[in-house]
Amino acid sequence: MVDLFSIIKKDKEYWLVDQVKRDGVSDAEYLDAFRSLLAEWREGEIGYLSLLMDPVYEKWLVGQGFRNISTVVEYTRSLEEDFSQDAAIEAESLADSQMIDGEFADLYERCRSGSANKNNLFTIAQVMESLENELGHEWRSHCFMFRQEGRLIGLSIPIIEEGTKDEGRLFYFGTVPEARGKGYGTAMHRISLELLKRIGAAYYVGSTDEANENMIRIFKRNGCMLRDRKGIYRLDIK
Repeated sequence: MVDLFSIIKKDKEYWLVDQVKRDGVSDAEYLDAFRSLLAEWREGEIGYLSLLMDPVYEKWLVGQGFRNISTVVEYTRSLEEDFSQDAAIEAESLADSQMIDGEFADLYERCRSGSANKNNLFTIAQVMESLENELGHEWRSHCFMFRQEGRLIGLSIPIIEEGTKDEGRLFYFGTVPEARGKGYGTAMHRISLELLKRIGAAYYVGSTDEANENMIRIFKRNGCMLRDRKGIYRLDIK
């Protein structure tokens, strides 16, 4: 079970479960592993379980009481090339800035407002709590703000995926509403790929809701290729 699903647990509040696709693993093995995981979740009387899993299992999941929230697409690319930065856009980490945590939370909230992503599970207070819980005490050094002519236009949080040595992910990436549709997203994403290289990532994996056409265009413009699709499912304790 540990090898086939990654799990983030928050006390009695929630489990976030992601299927880890591996070659040579049958559907029956995945279902056996998930049955054990689901039984443990139910026994623990946890608030809810949010699941990312291949849509081929959807009929079975619905039969277990899960509801479909949406579908996410996953894109990937190697990070071997040099990602030249847009000189007109400045990147600064929260750790090196004068910005306080509350101001960063406000920026984060602005970036996610109006998003096409449908799986918005957390309040901004819960997001800020999860940053330290999941990224550790040095979480501020992972958080980057982007400015264009002094104006804040977005943020990015590059990390190495837990349990891997060199898989680069963006814990979050977003653009403020007034800066959207102007090409800044593609430039900020490219800078983020360079930031991932600097912390040791050899390749990048990014995901977004299949309805988020803007983010999908950014992936494609920066050379990312479609790797996978997963359904988002949720089950609440009764």
